[in-house]
This record gives sequence, structure tokens and C-alpha cells, in this order.
Amino acid sequence: MRLRSAAEHNRSRSKPAFHAQWQPSYKRALPLQSGIGIVPGLAGLVACYVSWDWRWLAGGVVMLANWPLTLLAIALVNKYLMAMQECEAGAESRVMLIQWGRLHNVRSALRAASTVLFLWGFAATS
Repeated sequence: MRLRSAAEHNRSRSKPAFHAQWQPSYKRALPLQSGIGIVPGLAGLVACYVSWDWRWLAGGVVMLANWPLTLLAIALVNKYLMAMQECEAGAESRVMLIQWGRLHNVRSALRAASTVLFLWGFAATS
């Protein structure tokens, strides 16, 4: 059984359609993805400052860890895929989209871990 990406793509499409679907989806998701990493991360740091509870700090740091991952690894794949024309899509773009999905899974795991830490911190203060 293969682990699927949290951002799974439709496998029934041809490679050019597969790639053509990714590009507009990425453009729409970019502003939302940016806020998802920064706002909760900074909120966790503020909550740590107010409560002096390490769980809020850990959750904020884990959430903010999405940024270096995105800038150092995912951005390279994004640039490659965004520069590619639909007619150039093929086996190489398919491999890059699979790599992008795996990297996105890491981001999803970081967000999940951060959420658990935030919930733990919230439970401790209640």
C-alpha cells in the first residue's frame, strides 16, 4: 500500500493535464499556504510569552519550521513546475509532482504536530 500525498493529484489524467491542473491550483493556494505557516506560528510564540508554557513555544517553532522547508526544498520544485509549459509535461514532470507531494506530506506532518502541541498547551492552561 502506497502512502498518498495529502495533496493527491488525479491519476486518471494524462501527464500534460496532470501538470496543467497543478499550476493553477498552486497559484490559488499560495496566499493561503503563506498565512497558514506564519499566523499560527507567531500566535504560538506570543502564547508562550504570555503563559511561559513550553508547549506553545514548541508548537510555534514546529509551525514556523514549514518556512525553511518551503524555501529550501519545495520552492525549487515549484519553480521548476511553474516554468514548464503544458506541452513539455511528461515523465520528468510526473516525478517532480510526486516529489512535490512527498514534500507537502512533510509540511502536513509539521502542521499536525504543531496542532497537537497547541492543543496540549491549551489543555494545560484550561
